[in-house]
Amino acid sequence: MNDRSAAPGSLALVESLVNTLDLESGADALDTAEGRARFGLPETPETPGNPESADAAGDALGEVARARELRESLRATLLAHAGHPPHREVTPLGELLASAPLLVTIDEHDGSARLAAAGASSLLARTAAAVAEALIAGTWTRLKACEAVTCHWAYYDRSPAGRGRWCSMQVCGARAKMRRYRAK
Repeated sequence: MNDRSAAPGSLALVESLVNTLDLESGADALDTAEGRARFGLPETPETPGNPESADAAGDALGEVARARELRESLRATLLAHAGHPPHREVTPLGELLASAPLLVTIDEHDGSARLAAAGASSLLARTAAAVAEALIAGTWTRLKACEAVTCHWAYYDRSPAGRGRWCSMQVCGARAKMRRYRAK
């Protein structure tokens, strides 16, 4: 959907998580083992009749459901960055990130400090660390979601004024302009 280069630094994690769902086709990368592995989500074991396997499958499905909830909360926030209302009712991102454990780490050599995820495998903690890092760098509000209702793809707005509206001017922007022209 997007011909732009990836978001800088750890924002690439947020961008790629939001872009796991293609709203136009309905394809969800979190439905595949490869898509889940990109974010450190567990595979869903398929051993019927084994209670331990059923528990593990339930835990894995719960993590995937939480990842989807996080994705849609991020999408709503990125729409807000672009000045648009949420695409649907979602759990506020602040509520989700409030439970993410973060640590302040200090480099022994130069004394520099940074926020890091306390649970390196936790997608929520890694996302919270990425948001915090982007907030400090001043890049957080440049990550937006495309205004096209059939898209809402995440993109990093590199325009000088920071007023980008579409993930791709050639696709979503052209469609919007054509609709506006035909409505005249």
